[in-house]
Amino acid sequence: MGTAVKREDQRAGYEYFAEITTRWMDNDIYGHVNNVVFYSYFDSVANQFLIERGGLDIQTAEVIGFVVASSCEYKSPVAYPELLDAGFRVNRLGNSSVEYGIGIFKQGQQSASAYGTFTHVFVDRATDKSVPIPAQIRLALESVCI
Repeated sequence: MGTAVKREDQRAGYEYFAEITTRWMDNDIYGHVNNVVFYSYFDSVANQFLIERGGLDIQTAEVIGFVVASSCEYKSPVAYPELLDAGFRVNRLGNSSVEYGIGIFKQGQQSASAYGTFTHVFVDRATDKSVPIPAQIRLALESVCI
């Protein structure tokens, strides 16, 4: 028997959460958060996790993460003003890359309004060449692997 995969559309499928406050400028002409804004939410929760749990110093670290791929599925609209929770987990952890799973939830909701993936490749800041994920960051990422 294998282990059950935690569903990306349910709150229980995530290991770490960050609160996001929608902003007036997030809304588009249709009165809801524009699709491209969700990618900034993805970027924010991933980097908040790396800073808080992985010790990443975004100003001076020799190794940083570059986004190389992302995807998002939209299930229900969100709008300003709303408080959201961004769920975060690791779907796949490689030597120099990691694919995150991220879900955006209205506070108090169990089903995601949107969910997707966000992939970082870790690189040497000076050369932009891929390098192994630093040990402290890897340890933090392992703690939220599904």
